[in-house]
Amino acid sequence: MSNTNFEPSTVARRVQDDDAEDLYVLDVRREEDYEEWQISDSTNLPIYDELLEFDYSSLEDNLDEIPKDEEIAVVCVGGITSARAAEFLREHGYDAESIEDGMNGWGRVHRQYDLDVADGVVQVVRPGTGCVSYLVHDEDEAVVVDPTQYIDEYLTVADERNLDIVGVADTHAHADHVSGARRLSGELDVPYYLHDDDAGELEEVVEIEDGDAISVGDRSLDVVYTPGHTPGSVSFEFGDALLSGDTLFLRSVGRPDLEDGDEDAVREAASELFDSLDRLTDRDDETLVLPGHFSDEEMRPLATNLENLQEETTNELLSYVEADDETAFVETIVESLADEPANYNEIKQINWGKEQPGGDVESLELGPNNCAAN
Repeated sequence: MSNTNFEPSTVARRVQDDDAEDLYVLDVRREEDYEEWQISDSTNLPIYDELLEFDYSSLEDNLDEIPKDEEIAVVCVGGITSARAAEFLREHGYDAESIEDGMNGWGRVHRQYDLDVADGVVQVVRPGTGCVSYLVHDEDEAVVVDPTQYIDEYLTVADERNLDIVGVADTHAHADHVSGARRLSGELDVPYYLHDDDAGELEEVVEIEDGDAISVGDRSLDVVYTPGHTPGSVSFEFGDALLSGDTLFLRSVGRPDLEDGDEDAVREAASELFDSLDRLTDRDDETLVLPGHFSDEEMRPLATNLENLQEETTNELLSYVEADDETAFVETIVESLADEPANYNEIKQINWGKEQPGGDVESLELGPNNCAAN
């Protein structure tokens, strides 16, 4: 048996792919922390406080509930108490390892997928936070859309495909994660594209508006102005693919209350969002929707065409758009708004250029994704 640690990326692969059957993820954090944010299909045994005191009695009392015929991946907040639990389990005959850096490490994992159904698109999924970003490419050029702060992920994607990144774009000013667009743009000395209404105090932005085209090799990334989630939200068309940002998800739509929580302002933004969704769905049925976030959807890559999306019953808000019922759309949004993303005000200030990232900027965005309207 091994006494090394599980890499979070290995856990992400095994949880998502076919070899997950023999992996048992044991989360030892407090129950309230687990309920808020967890690894899919994991099991919670809330003994974190006891492990801090090197008390293994509760773990020992629950040994019969832990399978001996599977590998055990133990997770906590930062990997310390889970390492203690894994060592104890190994001493009792279990094949157990701790997940490196715990949920902090889980939140940093990125996985990449080449889209067979969308020529020239690489989807980069961050399973721990629900963030999705893209690298679109043609010939030997690429543009990165909605990068996270972990810019090496995108440099690696480009390098593996012998691509030169010639531009970086954000679909909007994000509230749930710190954008890596400015940093990536600065490091490569390439343009950073963003709509002016979301640019805040940023000076290095190349402003984009509806109908603009960003060149990528012999193709273009076409700008579609889709306000509502934020005043400057855009979507991008790349051939038959629609990178819908936080305007349209597979099971919901972007929430319109993260700029101004006043109910009148939320209603006005929701009406704008309704119009934007109406515009997006007035496309060919085969248009491939590539969203900027996901919740618990298991499909990888995360993509479906408009026809399937409109026929599904899992996106209630989109059904109101299909029925041309703006009143029901707005009322449903206003009545169903959930908790805001963690630290979203501070994250927005950073992405607007109004604040500089602090020393622990990585921790700002850890936790559940709450950018959807319901």
